[in-house]
Amino acid sequence: MVFMTSLGCMKIGPDFTRPDTEFKIPAAYQHTSGDVATRAPDEQWWRIFNDPELTKLADTVLCNNLDIKEATARILEIQSYFVQSRADRYPAANLEAEVRRQRIVPGVEADYYNLSLPASFELDLWGRLARTEEAARADLLQAEDNARTVAHTVVAEAITLYLEIESLERRIQITDHSVQNYRRNLALVERRYEGGLTSVLDLRQSRRILAQAEANLPQLRQELGAKQQQLAVLAGKYPTTQPPRLQPDEYFTRLDPVPPGLPSELLLQRPDITAAEANLRALNARIGVATASRFPRIALTGSFGYASAEFDELFNLKSNIWNIALGFTQPLFDAGKLKAGQKAAEARYRQGLAQYVKTVLTAFADVERALLTRRQQLEKRKRILNFLTEARATQQVAESRYERGLVDYLVVLDAQQTRFQAEENLVLVDLAIMSNRVALHRALGGGWTDPPTSEKGES
Repeated sequence: MVFMTSLGCMKIGPDFTRPDTEFKIPAAYQHTSGDVATRAPDEQWWRIFNDPELTKLADTVLCNNLDIKEATARILEIQSYFVQSRADRYPAANLEAEVRRQRIVPGVEADYYNLSLPASFELDLWGRLARTEEAARADLLQAEDNARTVAHTVVAEAITLYLEIESLERRIQITDHSVQNYRRNLALVERRYEGGLTSVLDLRQSRRILAQAEANLPQLRQELGAKQQQLAVLAGKYPTTQPPRLQPDEYFTRLDPVPPGLPSELLLQRPDITAAEANLRALNARIGVATASRFPRIALTGSFGYASAEFDELFNLKSNIWNIALGFTQPLFDAGKLKAGQKAAEARYRQGLAQYVKTVLTAFADVERALLTRRQQLEKRKRILNFLTEARATQQVAESRYERGLVDYLVVLDAQQTRFQAEENLVLVDLAIMSNRVALHRALGGGWTDPPTSEKGES
């Protein structure tokens, strides 16, 4: 048991120290390379996308999102509880006034006037009130960290939706392009069919592939509208939809790389970890509250005022009254209730400790998973780019040979479908890499400053 004196009083109960995580924390993450470098956290991590519209979206979400507003209001509520806990450590004073008429003997009545200022103050010898304030302060810190967690999560979700919308717009462009390509091919097949140079099967196949491509557009537009509506709600706006925008073919190179030697200490900025630590601090303080409740309570009470049978003599010095008392309360028998309360507080602390360690371990798993996924997705993108180059070349050869009557039309269809599918796969892997970058910053609880200047982009 720890006793700490403060202003002549003792604080019963253990003083808080950050607990061990029960597993070894490495200096750097497994899936980064290079020497560990010191880097400062950056809360506005979304600026790494170099997209003014995305930055504007993040600012709008932070201002208008209803989940963030709710979490902010929760802070104000906890702040009020904290003020209440502090107030208990100061004297309480009241103003009491009384006018009373009473019958003393039959036929005789008298008036009685009383004006007093009673006050009371609990001597916090064992630190019960101090520990209560300490717990309330930790609750306030936890509420603030929880609000940061909400804001961080909502912004990450909004940015992911923004990237998904861009991806859908690019997929719609690819599908539109494929429809135009299939229509040109159908016109070519129809001319060859009318000239007796191809079979009706080629004509049917050409019409079938065109109808299939056209049928994909409504589904993509529906998904785009649903994402736009979802993003509008996150931004606190009415859920409206807009036509797809034209997207550039390449935006991936604008993304700065993840620096080598990313230090694991950056994870300490993650708000759910700091919230879990604040919760543990509050639970620790409440052990002291429960322990101090088993000790005597000493209260100082007093009253000063005036009492008189005549109103006009109420404030006469002869009518002055006062009293002062020192009260002492010591539990003698409660069938183990207070001791059980202390045991329960200690058990709640152990639960909070397990939750804290789990939160830290989960956070490291999130970061390591994001770094591992990034590496594999970058490798996948290289292979898809190579595949797309070959698919485009194959399509050109197949179309040229078909026009000269050297190959069957099914060869052309296969080459075309393969090429457009490869373009869509590239869009999807780009989305996976960008979304993974959001997941990495979400896992870290933010970003970092001063990245290396030698690298120009992910490759």
